Amino acid sequence: MRKMKSWMLAAILCVSGVSTGLVGCRKANVDEAAPTQVETKELIRTSQSWDGVDLPDYLEGRPELVAVKYVFPAGQKLGWHHHPVMNYGILVEGELTIIGQDGKEKVVHEGEAVVEMVNTIHHGENRGSKPVVLYMFYLSQKDMPLAVQHPEIPLE
Repeated sequence: MRKMKSWMLAAILCVSGVSTGLVGCRKANVDEAAPTQVETKELIRTSQSWDGVDLPDYLEGRPELVAVKYVFPAGQKLGWHHHPVMNYGILVEGELTIIGQDGKEKVVHEGEAVVEMVNTIHHGENRGSKPVVLYMFYLSQKDMPLAVQHPEIPLE
């Protein structure tokens, strides 16, 4: 068995301490002005998608969790689509506008979390002048699509 590097052991012990409520881990050989405690901020807790609709019950069977990073160039529009699985994300750069087929809109700003619609047709647009970077997390199952496209619906 290989010897574990000291930094890795320290990180594991620190994470273990965080999970048990013991915080205050320090990184060795770091500037003393750096924060010495883990900071947490809950971004969202909900049972509804952004449009106020209740999320469906969990799927039955073995879950498959999927994380995807999306980068939308300025002016980019996604086609109409729907998600057959629950998903949520965090927008880390730019501003994304999500439009439901009913015309309802949600603007997601940098640093915000969003819970997407499930089984409801919608699309997204980057109306800004810089790229949008979005991390999405899907609660799926093996071989299930994350999104189903609707090319028959034209974008305006």
